[in-house]
Amino acid sequence: MELKQVSRRIVHTGRVFDLIVDTVEYPSGKRGVREIAQHPGGAVAVPLLDDGSVVFVNQLRYPLGRRITELPAGKLSPGEDPKAAAARELTEETGYVAGRLDHLLTFFTTPGFCNEALHVYLARDLLLHPDGPRREEGEMSMTLETVPFEEAVRRALRGEYPDAKTIIGLIFARQRMDEERKA
Repeated sequence: MELKQVSRRIVHTGRVFDLIVDTVEYPSGKRGVREIAQHPGGAVAVPLLDDGSVVFVNQLRYPLGRRITELPAGKLSPGEDPKAAAARELTEETGYVAGRLDHLLTFFTTPGFCNEALHVYLARDLLLHPDGPRREEGEMSMTLETVPFEEAVRRALRGEYPDAKTIIGLIFARQRMDEERKA
């Protein structure tokens, strides 16, 4: 690593992430400060119904002060396998259980200050769980929306989904489906 960590202070331990302040030393010997949002990561599902539609959730995003439409996703629990988390979040938020989950990619959301990695899965062979969604308190106002896959990709490419994980998930799902058709 190009920087040497001299000291570390955890300035906040939160429910979603921790805030860390590191003092670092550059190769020149000078020192600087790095602030880090330490996040356990998350998992995202691109739920594809048999009719070719994608299932989205519409939910309030408090920091934005508005509702947005996005793919189902959630934070990893300590030690949780990302694939298991994607399956859990899909069922909790939409009520669907995936017969098949294929890993599409893992990406860092904001590497300039945060170590959050999102693991994206294409969810297929969906069946409704008999108990339906099992949402947490903050998700009770969540609603579902289904959009034909090709229309969802067009919306993403037109910038109609303001959520990066949704844009990235749809584009990579399109790529995977194109590859499978060619094989």
